[in-house]
Amino acid sequence: MRRREAKASAKDEQLDLPFDRRTRRARTNGAEPLAVRIPDAVRMTGIGRSKLYQLIASGELETVKIGRCTLITLDALKGLLANAQSPNSK
Repeated sequence: MRRREAKASAKDEQLDLPFDRRTRRARTNGAEPLAVRIPDAVRMTGIGRSKLYQLIASGELETVKIGRCTLITLDALKGLLANAQSPNSK
């Protein structure tokens, strides 16, 4: 027996990446997020989850904790990548 998959509507079309099976809703107001959760930061940067946690533990990547939710600001991610591009980086 074959499993039927739901068809995506035209307004929800986004890049279908093989590792991302979550359904995504389009932003209605065009606002960009101020911070993202760790799985989103992994997808956005291409850094592995373990390496991201190492960066957080070493203090190289700043996080914000709200309740049980750990968030990483986009400014912190951009700063991390900017430091990695500098000629004096490790």
